[in-house]
Order: sequence, then C-alpha cells, then structure tokens
Amino acid sequence: MMFVDDRVWALFKRNWQHTLTYWSVFFSFGLCIAFLGPTILDLRCQTQSTLQEITWVFFAQQLFLMLGSALGGLFKKTLRCSLSALFVSSLVISMVFAIIPLCHHVLMLAVAMAISGTAMGVIDTIANLQLVTLYQKDSAVFLQVLHFFIGLGALVSPLVADPFLSEGSCVLGGNMTANFSTDLHHLRSSLAGKGPTTLHNVSEHYHLRTEGIITTNVSYAFWIMALINLPVPVAVYVLMYRERLFPCSNHSPRLLDKEKNSQKNQQDHNIQGHGGLFGCCNYGDVKDRPASYFLLYILGGAVLFITDGIIGSYTGFVYTYAVSPPLSLPHKMAGCLTSVFWASVTAGRLASIYLSYRYTQQRLISVSLVGVIVVQCLLLILYSSRVFLFMGTCVLGLFISSVFPCMVALTEDMVNYKVLVQERWCCSFSRDS
Repeated sequence: MMFVDDRVWALFKRNWQHTLTYWSVFFSFGLCIAFLGPTILDLRCQTQSTLQEITWVFFAQQLFLMLGSALGGLFKKTLRCSLSALFVSSLVISMVFAIIPLCHHVLMLAVAMAISGTAMGVIDTIANLQLVTLYQKDSAVFLQVLHFFIGLGALVSPLVADPFLSEGSCVLGGNMTANFSTDLHHLRSSLAGKGPTTLHNVSEHYHLRTEGIITTNVSYAFWIMALINLPVPVAVYVLMYRERLFPCSNHSPRLLDKEKNSQKNQQDHNIQGHGGLFGCCNYGDVKDRPASYFLLYILGGAVLFITDGIIGSYTGFVYTYAVSPPLSLPHKMAGCLTSVFWASVTAGRLASIYLSYRYTQQRLISVSLVGVIVVQCLLLILYSSRVFLFMGTCVLGLFISSVFPCMVALTEDMVNYKVLVQERWCCSFSRDS
C-alpha cells in the first residue's frame, strides 16, 4: 500500500469482510435517503394525494429515522445482535423499495417510509459503532470510507429514478396548459433536498390534479433499486454464517478467533450492570467526569447540528435562491447546483480517506469548519455572482463533507463514543421538521 502503513493494512486484512459489509450497508443508507426528493411528485400521483398530504411522508421518514438511531443502541451488546439488526434492516430497505409501487394511499406510503426510516437509523448507529469497535484509534480512515458510501448511494438513487420520472402531468384529465411540463420540471427541482416546509410553501403556487388516469412509470425505478440493494443483506448473511452465528454454520472458521478472548471480556464488562431495556445506558460512566467531558459532547452535538443541517437543506435552498432575483438563473442551470453539491460532497469524502491518514482529526476539523465559515461569508458578500455561486457550492461541499466522520473519530479518541452517533439524527430530525 502506498499511503497506508503495514499496521493499518494488517488490521484491514484481518477484518476485511466485516469492514466491507459495514461499508455496503451504508450504501443502502445513501440509496434510501436520496430517492424521495426526485420521485415525490410521481408518488403524489400514485397516491392521488395533495402536496400537503404527501408532507407526512417526509415527516414519517425523519421521525422514525431518529427513533431508529436510538433503537440501534439496543443491539450493540453482541456481534450476533448487531449483525442480525443490520441484516434485517438492509433486507427491510429492499422490501420497502419493492412495495412502494403498491402503496396507492398516502397513509400506506407514510407507513412504508416510517419502516425504512427505522431501518436507516439502526444502520447508521450500528455501522459506526462496529467500525470504531474494530479499529478504535485507527478508525478515522475507515469512517471516512463509510461515509463516502453514503454519498455514493445518494448519487446512484436519483440516477436510477431519473429515466422513469414523468415529464408532464402524471394524472391526466381535463385541459392542461402548454407550459405545464416546464412548471413541473421547475417544481421537481425546487423540491430536491427539501422537507415538509418546502412542500407546504410550493403547494400554494402549484395546483396539481389528484383525480384522473395515473400515467407514472416510477414503479420500475423502485424495483431496480430493490434489486441493486439486495446484495447488501446477502453480504451480511454471509458474514453471519462465517462468524458461526447460525447453528448450521458451526463448521465454518471464525474471522475473529484471535480476538475471541478479548471480545468475551469486553462483552462481560458491558453486560455487567447493564440489564433491561436501557441496558445500553451506563450511568456509571458519567460519574465523577470533569466538565470538559460534557463540554465535548455539547460542542460535538452543536457542530453536527450545524453541519448536518447545512448538508440537508443547502441543495433545496440554493436552487430557490438561484432562480430568484438577482441571479434569475434558468431552471435547468439552477438544477445543476444540486448535482454539483452532492458530487463535491462525495469527492470530499473520498479525498478525506487519504487526508485522515496523513493528518490529525483536530487539524481536519479545524480546516473544514474554517472553510465552511469562509465560503458562507463569501456567498453572502458575492450574492449576485453566478460564477461564484457554482464555485462556492462546490467548495462548500468539499469542506463540509468530512466533518461528521472526523468528529466521530476525534470523540472516540477522547471520550466514550456511543452517544454522539445518536445525537446526529436527533439534529437531522430537528432540521427537517
């Protein structure tokens, strides 16, 4: 290896199947988190609902994603519990993709999104925790790759859906205006990356039919995504078999035999005094802690609240800003800003894989946060520049992409890691609500 030393490479070779499995489930996470925005208008037609009613689909996914991230902590005690939860969650995502075309009422669709949100939250918590458990002080590089797979899945999902999105009205009936296709494209772009608040606002300006002949072909996109995601639960199942977590697989060698004794001792330590539903909460860990211990959690939560909020809301905001005065960009050109931002986030996470190995997490976080602040200030100063809007969007994505994995790795180095992952989706939920 050119830029990974022998020790880290040896760790990866010893845990390669675990690592690749955790990376793959985060691809499922990214695949599931990005499909709703581009397909929401076709789903509205499928359910024959209004934009106000389809708002509950966003709300259901975000609410249960938060609950799922908290629920994931209950499965951390043993490897069997963790991998079982990942297997069920990744399989549920494929099943939800497959049944979405059968949801012809908004309530059924909201229930499906709630189930997928729960699965996503469990994946988010367990995959982060398991990687840190495997690599501990050397987890920074592997966490960067983990979060790169979110961006990869988030890029694949809209690309799969795009050929099947309706160009005009997907509910036919009555006379349609000549400019309806253009308006629909404008509306679809304005919904990209936004949540319930945006849907309520734009619904006041667009009157879409809820009764008529449904002509959408978006069902094929969901079935394709279900097939794309299907190898992920298969990979988790294979890992469980290799780890002899099934009675029928006792003849298979364990991947982690060399660490069996240390894992057993660690599990005994975790189980002692941790019974019941809230066994994952060890209140003894916070006794006699200095103020800096709690301050780090507060600062870490604040950083995630701000940066994750920017990642989740920027793509929708920047489109609305670009098509409005003083910029007044064409709709298609403004729609490219979303792709520029997510592409830069993915590229930034890919570059951070190398940077996290070469530099300390403190330096990477400091540079990233300073870069985010500077770019945001320049966007405010050069608010009328079309060129800098594209440049700033690209640079912002590069700087902000690695903040979460770097913060997780830094926190793991300094204090107990387990709470911070669950804070992330609490912040994410407050952002989208």
